[in-house]
Amino acid sequence: MTPRTLLQVGALAAAVGLLAGCNAARAPGAAPGPAGSSGGPALVLVTPNPVGVNDFFKLAVRGVESAAARHKGGQKVYQSTDPASIQQNLAAAVREKPAVVVAVGFNFADAIAAEAERSPGQKFLFVDSCTAKPFANVTCAVFREYEGSYLAGAEAGLLSRTGKVGAVVALDTPQFRRFSVPFGQGAEKVKPGTTLTPLYIGGSNPFNDPARAKALTATLGGQGVDQVMGAASAAGNPGVFEAAKQGGFFAYGVDVDQCPLSPGQVVDNVVKRTDVVIGDGVDAILSGQNGGTKSYGLKENGIALTGLQPEAASSQCVVARYPDVIERVGELRDQIVSGAITVEDPAKQ
Repeated sequence: MTPRTLLQVGALAAAVGLLAGCNAARAPGAAPGPAGSSGGPALVLVTPNPVGVNDFFKLAVRGVESAAARHKGGQKVYQSTDPASIQQNLAAAVREKPAVVVAVGFNFADAIAAEAERSPGQKFLFVDSCTAKPFANVTCAVFREYEGSYLAGAEAGLLSRTGKVGAVVALDTPQFRRFSVPFGQGAEKVKPGTTLTPLYIGGSNPFNDPARAKALTATLGGQGVDQVMGAASAAGNPGVFEAAKQGGFFAYGVDVDQCPLSPGQVVDNVVKRTDVVIGDGVDAILSGQNGGTKSYGLKENGIALTGLQPEAASSQCVVARYPDVIERVGELRDQIVSGAITVEDPAKQ
């Protein structure tokens, strides 16, 4: 995904508030006082939306809390609600002069660039995106989602009875094709001849349209697709799962474990380990390694499938019923980690 594409997608995504909440609120468990009141390094996390029930941001909070505890420091969380509050909260975080300001989501690209230029002494960890222009005080941490999508696609290929898989995706952009294209490639790898049909939500509200996500998923089901990757956002994926349940076929989640949202219908999830990435990034910055971009995939444990984790048996994910599928996909994961299989980034093709 190029920085220019990130900014284009981010401009649209920033206009969407997925959850309701209040500006600059502290997340549960955040330090009640100044971030550095404990005497150790201060960490401040800024989210583009309220943490609420958003498991993706909960992982980020967990990552900051763990890093602060490990370094005997303090932490605070600012939760934004809209583009204006993103800028306000980031500026407020910088005014506190913490050791590291952590921001999660491509919504922050412009705001971080502005603050990094104004405050060259402030160190930033930018997770899940990067600024268009590199800054010595901005460390970027990005995900190789496409590796996890490939493995989820392999599961789909092994479980499909029709040889047809699909994807319901928020936007037809390079970033979101990281969830659809490799999904089809993974399915075709384990079952040659399997076809992929992607459909895109688009429109004026692509990140918060569960009704359209549901309708598109039902359309795929009507075409014989029996395995659907849901990359329709935290708000849209429940529509994907509902249509799959009504149609008697299966779906896949992204970012976090979404199996509990529809037990028995969600096969697996491509999980972004925001907690792992934040912990690693903070450790690097505090040790003097600033700037640049680090990519996290299966090898770095930044991307994972729920079905390949120790807690898979209790996850309510469908794949837990198929140990043979888990074994085969585990082999593919090991091949990707070793370099025997290379999953190409669709955003660069």
